[in-house]
Amino acid sequence: MTSAGDAGRVAVETSQLGVSRPGLVLVDLPEPEEVFKVPRIGTKDLIVKVIGPSLIALGISIGSGEWLLGPLGVGQYGFIGLGWVILLSAVLQTFYNVEIARYIMATGEVPVLGWGRVPPGFILWVPLSLFIIFFAFIWGGWAAGAGEGLYVLFTGNLVDEPSERTAARWLAVALMGLVLVMTLFGQKIARTLELVNWVMVGFILVTLVLVDLFVVPASKWWEGLRGILTPALPPSGVDASLLGGLAGFTAAASGLNWYILNYYRDHGYGMGARVGFIAGLIGGRQEEVKASGVTFPDTPENARRWKRWFRLLMLDQWVVFFVGAILGMYLTTILVSHLASLPGVEPPTRATMPTYAADVLSRHYSSVLYLWALLIGFLILFSTQVGIFESLVRNMADALYGTSAGFRRLIAGDPRRFYYPFMITLAIVISFLIFQTLPTNLILISANMSNLGVLIFPFFLMYLNSKLPGPARMRWWSYVVLVLNIIFFGFFFLNFVWQRVTGTALVTF
Repeated sequence: MTSAGDAGRVAVETSQLGVSRPGLVLVDLPEPEEVFKVPRIGTKDLIVKVIGPSLIALGISIGSGEWLLGPLGVGQYGFIGLGWVILLSAVLQTFYNVEIARYIMATGEVPVLGWGRVPPGFILWVPLSLFIIFFAFIWGGWAAGAGEGLYVLFTGNLVDEPSERTAARWLAVALMGLVLVMTLFGQKIARTLELVNWVMVGFILVTLVLVDLFVVPASKWWEGLRGILTPALPPSGVDASLLGGLAGFTAAASGLNWYILNYYRDHGYGMGARVGFIAGLIGGRQEEVKASGVTFPDTPENARRWKRWFRLLMLDQWVVFFVGAILGMYLTTILVSHLASLPGVEPPTRATMPTYAADVLSRHYSSVLYLWALLIGFLILFSTQVGIFESLVRNMADALYGTSAGFRRLIAGDPRRFYYPFMITLAIVISFLIFQTLPTNLILISANMSNLGVLIFPFFLMYLNSKLPGPARMRWWSYVVLVLNIIFFGFFFLNFVWQRVTGTALVTF
């Protein structure tokens, strides 16, 4: 612990964490009521004010994995083996999310800046971390899938011909423009996205339950539940890329989940309330965003407050994120599994998966369910598009703002001066890439690259979270679950790479 200050200024107490980044200013944790501006946090306030960051992650979670990769795998190979992969992936990712959010709550610093504290420092790890997430997600399979869903919803025609695929891609481009428009409004961009995801995720889950109750027989509900809870190896002959993609994109993005959790800072969890947030251009007033984080002294009062914040985090992650992710995957897979078992119906393929449920429902049930499936498919993929697109922009803005004083001077301390121009530039780049191949192929690349992150970032968390103030410091079980993440998702990544290089999976089932 050191004391820092210039002549004529009040000395500021700081605590150095890691290397190459400024020391963390020491200031007391706020009470949750202070942050959320309520006299007492009851059930209503939990739902309306406290829950939020996990909803954006859940909007991404109930997306490519749940609507494309999970149903594709189960439709081709059945539940046994794949269901166990889904459950393990969701459990391990939720534990991993808690450790990422632990760092954010204890320091107010977003992960991409936290990685810069790991030796040898930010010059290596910040650019490399940005490269990894952009390489994983810039291909735009999430955008292309949403565009195809919207095209079929508008025209009623499946995307089979090159001209139809081109039109669907242009709709995907327009949807990226819609995301930009959404981020213009609100006091906090993060809060605007939370409210959007409340609506989309709520509609998706509620209507999926209702349609599954109407369409899916009880035997298929039990088959799906048994598949999730039965420990088993993956089914014989399963494709290594599909298996790795299913593991990587169940829940969120396995080793790269950190890039979608910056919202804990902006929402004001823990020390995030002391650091600042990115405001909307319309309806928001941009206040100072600290370039470096803050942390709290190890006192009994701060220990008590930390326990309260950690309980709120566990509620946000385990009750909202985990339950929502499992429910999203379960409801979509039992629906597609049932549809694939109907007489005369072919199993889904990578090309047909984006509109598979709608096509089969129209032939065997009703036009109303056909339209519903197209709408749900679009909303599922669009909620993913919103989260991924905005998070890529946010991480680049946060990284530059936090590591470069010259950059902060250039934008006059207002992150929005970079945020919106970069969002437009990124949309142009992704618009080119999505014309290159099928959305499911693009999503498989992203999902398997997500598994690469687990060979890097859990080690960073072990280093950082072991150095936090005593009440926030990670416990023994945190090391265990981080190692399990490395083993589980690392296996799927190595299997994917080996297949790409040699043409044969390292491990076959």
